[in-house]
Amino acid sequence: MNTGFEPAAPALAPRVWAVGALARAVADLLQARLNPVAVRGEVSGFTRASSGHCYFALKDDTGQLRCAMFRRAAGLLDFVPREGDAVELRGRLTVYEPRGDLQLVVETMQRAGQGALFEQFLRLKARLQAEGLFDPARKRPLPALPRGIGLVTSRGAAALHDVLSTLARRVPHIPVLLVPAAVQGAGAPAELSQALQKLYLLAQSGQAPQANLTRNAGAPPIDLILLVRGGGSIEDLWAFNDEPLARTIAASPVPVVSGVGHETDFTIADFVADLRAPTPTAAAELVGAPQAQWLAELQARAERLQRGLRHRLDAEAQRLDWLNAHLARPSQAVAAERVRLAQLQQRLQHAQALRLERERARWQTLAARLPRSLTAPQAAEGARLQRLAERLPAALARQLGSADERLQRAALRLSLLDPRLVLERGYAWLEDAQGRPVIRAAQTHDGQALAATLADGRVDLTVRGRRSG
Repeated sequence: MNTGFEPAAPALAPRVWAVGALARAVADLLQARLNPVAVRGEVSGFTRASSGHCYFALKDDTGQLRCAMFRRAAGLLDFVPREGDAVELRGRLTVYEPRGDLQLVVETMQRAGQGALFEQFLRLKARLQAEGLFDPARKRPLPALPRGIGLVTSRGAAALHDVLSTLARRVPHIPVLLVPAAVQGAGAPAELSQALQKLYLLAQSGQAPQANLTRNAGAPPIDLILLVRGGGSIEDLWAFNDEPLARTIAASPVPVVSGVGHETDFTIADFVADLRAPTPTAAAELVGAPQAQWLAELQARAERLQRGLRHRLDAEAQRLDWLNAHLARPSQAVAAERVRLAQLQQRLQHAQALRLERERARWQTLAARLPRSLTAPQAAEGARLQRLAERLPAALARQLGSADERLQRAALRLSLLDPRLVLERGYAWLEDAQGRPVIRAAQTHDGQALAATLADGRVDLTVRGRRSG
């Protein structure tokens, strides 16, 4: 029967896909329609595999996206992503076929907002560099033995504990003066500058107050300053990219060590400071050699000094022994001089007597030879010669007396050197068995045989003990 209706055509059946083929088709569609993509969100569940690849999720209040960052791209990161970090990613959307998951293969990652801040950083860095604030020629070496260390950081910063622990371990003998300041936030640059200026005044005045000393009350002057802060995002470290703070650091009267952030973090303060340390702990390690090293050096020098002193003492002892061996006993020397003086006196008296006899005989002979028939002048000359002959014995006698007087004075001075006069006052002359003089208790030992010379003789002694006076 004809109803006037034609039968409906059957609906087109959908294509039946293989799972893998459908996943690839979706991936191709994403590649053609969306890639490359840039996305912003918070890091969640960041892990780094042993292969060097990184896996994490990027999320916000309304969604979540799985991300993979392969080793090549991960090696270009200038920071370590942490839970909750706000980041901007660039990459390609794809489908991970084995699980059918949508994922973003990340090619670059930077902290959110880093682009604009980084541009400000670069502009300020270029301007200050052109002014010469980063010039290596103005960098000062750190003092080998600072008398005091100034420290600027936040009281609540983890870096404070790390720095103080390191300083206490390495240089416990150096006092540390903490001037706290905020290290993050809008007011941090001004607080940091004020803290540094307080330390500058102390460094220039040559003294440090008792207040705020972390250890060693009564600290000496500040010779070095540490400016430290732990790691963080570019926003967290932005206080150290402040131009007035940079100029304050450049005006420091003493070397400044900057230890801000992690090893990959760089701030304007790092470039202006006299020395940049990769971390706060590293900054504390750079301020001076460990105490143990100085003590070892002192010990080595003390040993060299002792060896030199022992060598000198041995040489002087040998010289003294040589002098003792060649030096006669004082009493013997005096006796020998007395004998020599007596001999000289006898020889002088004998020579004077002989000379007197010869002169008398010569004048007598001359007087006998004078003829009796002399003229008046000749007679006068003869009379004068006769008078001279008569005066000669008296002159010779006076000369002999004067010589004898000088000889007696010399004998008196020599007698005053006689050690027997000292012995008469109750002293004694000590000698050991070899005849060497004993003048110090340190030269004796128990049981040693000694001889004591007294005013009227010698006494043999044995040492039974000694005391140092």
